[in-house]
Amino acid sequence: MQDAPPAAPSTRPKLPAAIWMLGFVSLLMDVSSELIHSLLPVFLVTSLGAGALAVGLIEGAAEATALIVKVFSGALSDYWGRRKPLAVLGYGLGAISKPLFALATSAGMVLAARLIDRVGKGIRGAPRDALVADIAPPEVRGAAFGLRQSLDTVGAFLGPLLAMGLMLLWANDFRAVFWVAIIPGFLSVALLFFGVREPERPPGTPVLNPIRRENLRQLPRAYWWVVGIGALFALARFSEAFLVLRALDAGLPVAYTPLVLIGMNVVYSLTAYPFGRLADGMNHARLLALGLVVLVAADLALAQGAEWPWLVAGIALWGLHMGMSQGLLATMIADTAPAALRGTAYGVFNLVSGIGLLLASALAGLLWEQFGAAWAFVAGAALAGATLLVVLMRTR
Repeated sequence: MQDAPPAAPSTRPKLPAAIWMLGFVSLLMDVSSELIHSLLPVFLVTSLGAGALAVGLIEGAAEATALIVKVFSGALSDYWGRRKPLAVLGYGLGAISKPLFALATSAGMVLAARLIDRVGKGIRGAPRDALVADIAPPEVRGAAFGLRQSLDTVGAFLGPLLAMGLMLLWANDFRAVFWVAIIPGFLSVALLFFGVREPERPPGTPVLNPIRRENLRQLPRAYWWVVGIGALFALARFSEAFLVLRALDAGLPVAYTPLVLIGMNVVYSLTAYPFGRLADGMNHARLLALGLVVLVAADLALAQGAEWPWLVAGIALWGLHMGMSQGLLATMIADTAPAALRGTAYGVFNLVSGIGLLLASALAGLLWEQFGAAWAFVAGAALAGATLLVVLMRTR
């Protein structure tokens, strides 16, 4: 993780067209998913009578499921030597889960729909990230992950924007809005199936069973350090559903609650690609430390109260830290893992991060119900600060 000299403009390769296609696949699926997820916390609380702890447990369990499944899909993609079929299957599961939200009449049914959706995300996640690493030249790998993340995040704010418009048009009819999410979901699957061609595995590449101990030993110490930092990061950053609930506390009308994720994801989208390019020529640990400083500031702003200046600042800073850190962590995995084990490497990383996210969301929900919203964000700031100390020690 040393500073790398920037590539000369004349020799810096262009991003392949397949990277753009994968970005638009992510964009369409995020429009579909966020159209629902931006309204889901409010739907659970106002229509189904769930509490903050239930929201935290549902969100934590759903996201953890996705990250755990990535271990197996990533390992299978390494053993099989194919990434795209698993990605198509995962996006397909995500698309067919969308009608279940419109039909849900209890928190349990919402949980079942979320789990199916997140199993699909888990199946596609590690193979898709490994596919990006396989396609992108090493000199622009940070930019490739940043671009895919940026387009993904464009979908993540277009979805809530569409949700807000439809809620106003259809008088807060949650279920009617949820039905619309089917369309971009299936368009995403079609674009991946017809628009992305997977590169052939180079001749002589060994076929490994990544689950075997001797093959896992090929993952170096630098990789395991990234895994550990990713786990601490997940503990410090709970589900964005709590940002939506914080805005609801501030008196934001139900139809306008998607504005929270729109604002966060606009900042995320605008910053992911520039910071991805920056990661190609900057020390990764220093950039990660800056992202953690921003996360601490976001948590402290949101802990101050439900007044609008603090709320807007906290949401914007949350989006900024996502743009600084998410593509960076994916790049760090690609740089430290052997090419033949990239799928497994992303899977293990996401498994550990998923456990951290489940614990973080459950803890945030418990603190919220027992002591108030401010304590959930104070705890997040404390955990982010502890993670920052670990990264600074590594930098030294």
